[in-house]
Amino acid sequence: MPFTGTASAASLTLPLPAPSLGAAPPAAPRTAPPAEEHPISATLAANEALAARRLRGEPVLPLAFGEAGLPAHPALREALAASTATNGYGPVAGFEALRSAAAGYWQRRGLATDPGSVVCGPGSKPLIFGLLLAIGGDVIVPRPSWVSYAAQASLVGARPHFVPAAPGEGGICDPAALGPAVAAARAAGRDIRSVIVTLPDNPTGRVARPETIRAFCAVAAEHDLVIISDEIYRDLVHSPATPVLSPAAVAPERTVVTTALSKSLALGGWRIGVARLPEGALGERLRGELIGIGSEIWSAPAAPIQQAAALAFSEPAALRDRVAPGGRHARRRGRGRPGPAGRVLRLPGLRALAGTPGAAPRRQHRRGPRRAAARALRGRHPARQRVRREPRLPATADSHRVAVRRERRGAGGRARSA
Repeated sequence: MPFTGTASAASLTLPLPAPSLGAAPPAAPRTAPPAEEHPISATLAANEALAARRLRGEPVLPLAFGEAGLPAHPALREALAASTATNGYGPVAGFEALRSAAAGYWQRRGLATDPGSVVCGPGSKPLIFGLLLAIGGDVIVPRPSWVSYAAQASLVGARPHFVPAAPGEGGICDPAALGPAVAAARAAGRDIRSVIVTLPDNPTGRVARPETIRAFCAVAAEHDLVIISDEIYRDLVHSPATPVLSPAAVAPERTVVTTALSKSLALGGWRIGVARLPEGALGERLRGELIGIGSEIWSAPAAPIQQAAALAFSEPAALRDRVAPGGRHARRRGRGRPGPAGRVLRLPGLRALAGTPGAAPRRQHRRGPRRAAARALRGRHPARQRVRREPRLPATADSHRVAVRRERRGAGGRARSA
């Protein structure tokens, strides 16, 4: 007779087959393998530990996280405040105003860019994650490199393969080692599809040479690799004479460029980034994939932040002047001279720090970074500390030389006291 009523799951019982003699006991239910643990990023963990120490009143000198600690520019704060009424989701790829401003940003750096090739997201970090997911396969990562590249590859189910950076450079795999590494991995059954570049580099603070970039792009083309060029530090090169050649200028058909405002304008907490996709079939496919991934993860970048970011990427004079003084200050102190491969990481607005509460006084910079760092960790103020350095004598000095030096020091001391 058919069942015509209603019943709960608990009230329904199904007949079980009678166990047969000598039959094996029923198999235990199959369980899923334990989930892999994903610890917090090392840089963010260090940042939170330092913040906790600050709350306890302990002196800290942050050296782990790429954050300048400067206030947001007043023009950007005004643009953000004026956009708070924009509370809709907006397009997944970002507002037209922001994509056009980002296209202009890259065009001023020699990369012709169509706004339709730009995808915006809540920071360049989620965009890189989405790109790794869209490209698929394993990824080649330079060693050393930023901690999140390998972690994100693992999150998308891929395997990071480390290749040493070019000698004396950073952020880019040695072209001579890249080809053999890809061939060996593929021979072992791995599907290598992409390679990451950091230009300029974090953590080495180096800028890859143009000739290294060209050789690298040739190897990437030979092995059909998609290049992901993280250029978030591009505007923080000390010397204007240091050439910065993007792989997108050499291999535009296979290079994705990402950047954000977290470093150059100290807007890490605003979480906004942009990606420049290549032209052609690859770019069209990646754009569709990246927008699809973004629609399921972040939906759309925050609308008010996009309006302020559009102003930032248009680079009005006030914001250009915000970035420039830090480089001049560093070069004047002698720490901005580029090495053979250039150096990066000037601090925008460093000059303004001298007059802000809690900022390091100018004397700290004159005393040198090592002594200043040691004093900051000990909780001392550089201006109140005077350390008398005694001359260091060789262990083999004879008694006559020791006596002469002591006599000279004594005479100098008497002369000063007189």
